[in-house]
Amino acid sequence: MASVVLMATGCSKMLNLNPSSAVSPDAVSVDDITALRNGMYWKVQEEPGERAYIMFDLFGGELTTKQSKNSLDLINSLSSANNEYVEEQWAGFYKALMQVNNVYVIAQNLPEGKDKDTVLGECHYFRAYLHLCLVTRWGDVPLMAENNDALVSRTPKDEVWKFIESELDEAMKLLGSSSSNFYLSNDAAVALRARVALYRGDKAKAAELAESLISNARYSFDDYEKIFRGQPNTEVIFAFPCLTADGSAITISTLFYSYNHPNAGSYVYVPAQEVMEMYAENDKRRDISVMTLDNLNSINKYPSGQTGTDPVIISRISELYLISAEAQGVEKGLPRLNQLRQARGLNPIYPGTEAEFIDALLKERRLELLCEGHRWYDLVRHGKAVATLGILDYQTLLPIPTSERQANGNLSQNDGY
Repeated sequence: MASVVLMATGCSKMLNLNPSSAVSPDAVSVDDITALRNGMYWKVQEEPGERAYIMFDLFGGELTTKQSKNSLDLINSLSSANNEYVEEQWAGFYKALMQVNNVYVIAQNLPEGKDKDTVLGECHYFRAYLHLCLVTRWGDVPLMAENNDALVSRTPKDEVWKFIESELDEAMKLLGSSSSNFYLSNDAAVALRARVALYRGDKAKAAELAESLISNARYSFDDYEKIFRGQPNTEVIFAFPCLTADGSAITISTLFYSYNHPNAGSYVYVPAQEVMEMYAENDKRRDISVMTLDNLNSINKYPSGQTGTDPVIISRISELYLISAEAQGVEKGLPRLNQLRQARGLNPIYPGTEAEFIDALLKERRLELLCEGHRWYDLVRHGKAVATLGILDYQTLLPIPTSERQANGNLSQNDGY
């Protein structure tokens, strides 16, 4: 990972990594703040590639290919240090981090005030978000709090997790409200911090933060269709817009829709049969989540196909209900789980033990968050991935890409690869 500087591109006013024809961060003025922010958002959205957003569904047994009906075949094909999509994500997360770190350096010299606080808060959020994407995939990863030319080693994962927590704590202090859920806000930082607290086993913190958003009048359950059909809604907290007009390459629906769909697609990934059968007929999520056309099954959450792009949601209020429920356990958390179920047209459930509650909660997370990038790590963090997916122990981490290890001899490989 090398130091890079920023360049403002012409009509798009996005800032790109381009060390051959760039200007120093010291030369960027307050007048460049809009382009500076847009460039940072763009890099974080685009660099890891479209499969980064569904990688935990690919590894989580939710999908197969049209050539194979066995989701384990797909998992095994991805579990390779030479897999191009694993490599794309590793490189993309770090390229995005380079951009964010450059913006962070520039923002230190901005005049004191709301604009400076906003940019710094966004930097802290994105540094946390990108490191979260890395540590949940690979475990120990190089912590990149600043850009440098060194051939770095992998940082112990506990240190990376602590960095993520501290970055989100800073983001929560600095970010205010936002006029659009396509820009970061204090609420977005709180939502991600609640997720991290849950992942780290700090259940009291997770519940406290989740409840603060559940009680926020800005958010409430809405029609499921609105969430995934580009309509105004009261559920989304933060999402990447992935706009066609901006040239976004995040075209997830082309991977899912079949060629016979009105919007067409390349039909790379097919929902596993278990996924097609897991929704009850009265579940309001069913028809938006999956569909069958001419006997071909498809994921239906991203509707544009080859006609355009779709937003990718990072945080929405239903996840906070699930976080609160899991963090509080069966005795106190069950009402939150049942509130979500009732909002989606389902009857309440009454698991008798904590183990039964966790199984029910994981099932509800699967139903609610299908193809939004949660399933695999949900199974991993609960120690259920090996038994549920039929994978080997070492496949609870991704392999460090061979190309990265060839370029940097200080990078060790995860066991088993």
